Amino acid sequence: MSFLPSPYNHGYEIAPEYTKSVAYFSMEFAIDQALKTYSGGLGFLAGSHMRSAYDLKQNLVGIGMLWSFGYYDQVRDENREMVAAHRRKEYHFLEDHELKFQIRVNGAYVWVKALYLRPTVFGCAPMFFLTTDIEENDYLSRTITHSLYDADKLTRVSQSIVLGAGGAALLEKLGVDPEVWHLNEAHPLPAAFYEAAKHGLEETKKKFVFTTHTPEEAGNEKSSLNLLRQFEYFSGCNEQLLSEVTDLGNDEFNHSLAALRVSRVSNGVSKLHGEVARDMWKRHSGVCPITHITNAQNKRYWADKELDVAVKGGDSKRAQVRKRQMKEKLVTEVANQTGRMFDPDVLTIVWARRFAGYKRPSLITRDWNKFESLLENSTYPVQIIWAGKPYPKDFAAIDEFNQLVKMSKRFANTAVLVGYELALSKLLKCGADIWLNNPVVTREASGTSGMTAAMNGAVNLSTDDGWVCEFAKNGENSFIIPAAPEGVSDQDRDARDCEGFYKIMYDQVLPMYYNDSDAWQKVVENSMRDVVPFFDSDRMASEYYTKIYSSGL
Repeated sequence: MSFLPSPYNHGYEIAPEYTKSVAYFSMEFAIDQALKTYSGGLGFLAGSHMRSAYDLKQNLVGIGMLWSFGYYDQVRDENREMVAAHRRKEYHFLEDHELKFQIRVNGAYVWVKALYLRPTVFGCAPMFFLTTDIEENDYLSRTITHSLYDADKLTRVSQSIVLGAGGAALLEKLGVDPEVWHLNEAHPLPAAFYEAAKHGLEETKKKFVFTTHTPEEAGNEKSSLNLLRQFEYFSGCNEQLLSEVTDLGNDEFNHSLAALRVSRVSNGVSKLHGEVARDMWKRHSGVCPITHITNAQNKRYWADKELDVAVKGGDSKRAQVRKRQMKEKLVTEVANQTGRMFDPDVLTIVWARRFAGYKRPSLITRDWNKFESLLENSTYPVQIIWAGKPYPKDFAAIDEFNQLVKMSKRFANTAVLVGYELALSKLLKCGADIWLNNPVVTREASGTSGMTAAMNGAVNLSTDDGWVCEFAKNGENSFIIPAAPEGVSDQDRDARDCEGFYKIMYDQVLPMYYNDSDAWQKVVENSMRDVVPFFDSDRMASEYYTKIYSSGL
């Protein structure tokens, strides 16, 4: 039976193996192109989890934020370089049941409204989206939910309070107390303090679980403890309770470390990340056990059905025809955005994900002679596409994006696309032959874009990091850049990884693609078969119940 009251219940009969009630908190959810409540990988993961929860008939509800201006709209200026535009969104499919309540933020009461997403709209678990952008609030309070990951630190603290404490207050208003409260990253951490203020830390620990996504301690968010006190981040928890989750003699509050101390169990998002996380946090006392559940993506949403049927049926010719049709759609989008006419018969390389330094978007351009030779090779032609959103205030990443835009003007077979959201992501994965993924090894906790690329007949060419370590059979279902020796400088590491890419391209990928189409098709089909069922989020959503939600009880 659904634990949510009417009219918000699941609308389906809960499967007997998934009856435990769960509230899943996340700052972002990528549910559908029409709902702009995400920025990148964290949201893509959460969206797939909600879709699989629906498919498996789980007793789970999602709690997120309704961003008035979304993350941002990625558009171009007069020089065709990137601009972050903010435009107000409207969502008439979200239901307003006048679910309103107040929470305290920075010494004042702020009104929060929850809008409801019915499961049948997009085929996902029931969801509530919280907003402060309502007429009951003053202007400053309304801006809390204007933009995802606002550049202002005080606004981001307020956003966490609205998601965490506001989400907890919503459940209280609904009259429900889920058996499991799942924090997807540390953003919703105030939910734990809201509960601990009422029930104590030990009782709170019994029901809270935490998924960590950041493989470097320095990358985990930290704040001034006194600032958080001022903003009422801790919902009035006493100093004795706070002393159990943070060092009161130090003004630095580590959000992830506190989440590990208020939860009964945590997980990394790949096997490698689980190992890294356990090693990273082992020197800290009071940390809960850390296991791993490898991220996955929802095949129902992402995979092209016609291509999937052809490969399952062993019809390689039909699969090749369908893949070319998918590439033609991508060619049309490239022409629409850039005026360049790509060729669906040419090997198409795509690098597309969030622009960030450690992901190294422009790695293959760092050996300019090799890069230029690759693009000018008439025997084995290639075309290359980049896409992805930097954080709107990550000026180094924005500059790298714009440098690629400038570079692409020199070569007719390169393109940089804007608007990297769910729809463009799917189009790129369907149209790519090679899905290029070259993060610095151990810096990518999971990285899921290559999973959905593989589901659509794109072959991963990757460094051996994140989920790829559990998937790759080099030369059989993917191509793996050999790891640089430990201890080399960052510059030498990047040079070796760049060299590794070109060696794979010339020794394996290009000759196979152009001279042995049967061998290439075999790699494509191996990739498609190997990526499921393990990297389908149905497995992941099921594992959360068996390994996390039911553990330690």
